[in-house]
Amino acid sequence: MPDINILVVDDEKEIADLVEIYLVSDGYKVFKASSAEEGLRILSEEDIRLVLLDIMMPGMDGITMCKKIRETSNIPIIMLSAKSGDLDKIMGLGTGADDYVTKPFNPLELTARVKSQLRRYTQLNPNNAGVERAANEINIRGLSINKDNHKVTIDGEEIKLTPIEFDILYLLAASPGKVFSTDEIFEKVWNEKVYEANNTVMVHIRRLRGKMKEDSRQEKIITTVWGVGYKIEK
Repeated sequence: MPDINILVVDDEKEIADLVEIYLVSDGYKVFKASSAEEGLRILSEEDIRLVLLDIMMPGMDGITMCKKIRETSNIPIIMLSAKSGDLDKIMGLGTGADDYVTKPFNPLELTARVKSQLRRYTQLNPNNAGVERAANEINIRGLSINKDNHKVTIDGEEIKLTPIEFDILYLLAASPGKVFSTDEIFEKVWNEKVYEANNTVMVHIRRLRGKMKEDSRQEKIITTVWGVGYKIEK
């Protein structure tokens, strides 16, 4: 089995070393960077499959680095934050991060989240049948989602989604007409019990709608059912 490379970007050496110990014990190969600039260099040279990225760093911060990564890559990004405020978390997710962990964290919880993100990135869980499909493809009102290659097109134009965004869209599209609450979306997509699900899901839905250019569409693909959740109609 080939090595799965993980990049840890954190200017606190003790934290980076601790994370490395746990990840290496789980069989991953770890690259460490003490700055965003060094992290971006490693990303350009190595086949990195996931990034653990501290928000607060001298020079370029983690949020700026996350934006730069998203310009060219959809690999999973887990943000590490020393602050517990919702604003920091939402800012991190709004720039394209897939998840966040607040310091101090339990290393076992962190490695569990790493495994979850890598599993999602490489293989999606099947969803319910019931819509037009061809070769694991869903087609609804100009929206086409191919599960095999994670390709999404709207009216023939391809859009680039992160693994989390893809999972949310696939979940809604695979059960057209069904309303999913934010708690349901969080539990099914993140495979975790509810934890501040509302803000997290809302940020991802907003980002997903932005990429789908929903504001310019006369007929929205993702419908908000106020006070209940979200759905996609046939």
